Amino acid sequence: MKTAGNLVVLGSINADHILNLETFPTPGETVTGNHYQVAFGGKGANQAVAAGRSGAKIAFIACTGDDDTGVRVRKQLESDNIDVTPVSAIRGESTGVALIFVNAEGENVIGIHAGANAALSTALVEAEKTRIAEADALLMQLESPLESVLAAANIAHQHQTSVVLNPAPARELSDELLSLVDIITPNETEAEKLTGIRVENDDDAAKAARALHDKGIKTVIITLGSRGVWASVEGKGQRVPGFKVKAIDTIAAGDTFNGALVTALLEENPLDEAIRFAHAAAAIAVTRKGAQPSVPWRKEIDDFLRQQG
Repeated sequence: MKTAGNLVVLGSINADHILNLETFPTPGETVTGNHYQVAFGGKGANQAVAAGRSGAKIAFIACTGDDDTGVRVRKQLESDNIDVTPVSAIRGESTGVALIFVNAEGENVIGIHAGANAALSTALVEAEKTRIAEADALLMQLESPLESVLAAANIAHQHQTSVVLNPAPARELSDELLSLVDIITPNETEAEKLTGIRVENDDDAAKAARALHDKGIKTVIITLGSRGVWASVEGKGQRVPGFKVKAIDTIAAGDTFNGALVTALLEENPLDEAIRFAHAAAAIAVTRKGAQPSVPWRKEIDDFLRQQG
């Protein structure tokens, strides 16, 4: 018997080194930053934290190094209402690292060293087969080895666990994997990578969504930055606008959206209401610096929505 709202996230853990700059450097140029911080991140961990703080009952399948950073990350995740039992410490490996520049407009460029994230093997996925099979939903991204993402999707699909894929960072994916996905949440760049359709307006988004439906995906949610999202269920689509806020740092906006979205869906909210909840969480996140430090708690999201009316 499945527990209502039971979520498994499979993904990456990084220590983010973040430097704020006025403008991004050009090749060969040195620029001086005005704010530096180290915070925990990684798409998997960010989405797990967003779900945990939004109220999901969540377990996280991931890897850290056997270093001090890994110990601190696991303690932090536990404090965010996440079951870290499936987080493995990999002997002789360092915890993943992301080097992030943020410009004055809140945009970012990121370089990643996978570290222990590369050790999230199919064997580790298989070891968590029961956990995945008994969940209501499995949320994944693409900072983990692709064969492990596919293995987890297969287990979930076989046991009627909903597969939610945030296909980031952008890359081409096999039809085999896409056919196992129930909900996909690409941004414009990722949607183009998967479909070959450049997404510049609502018509383009509708075409890209149809192409993803044709691969067997029931629900397509294409995130469009400040324009909101294009949400399409079995070919019926509409744009759902977001909230207007002054963005300081967009590092974890997409991850916050995904974690909050899945939580709201597991609470059996209609899709448009779940998207509104996720928009609110992301809107709060972009007004704060850092990845996980920016992710709001449930009360903050509910208060924000009440203020919006």
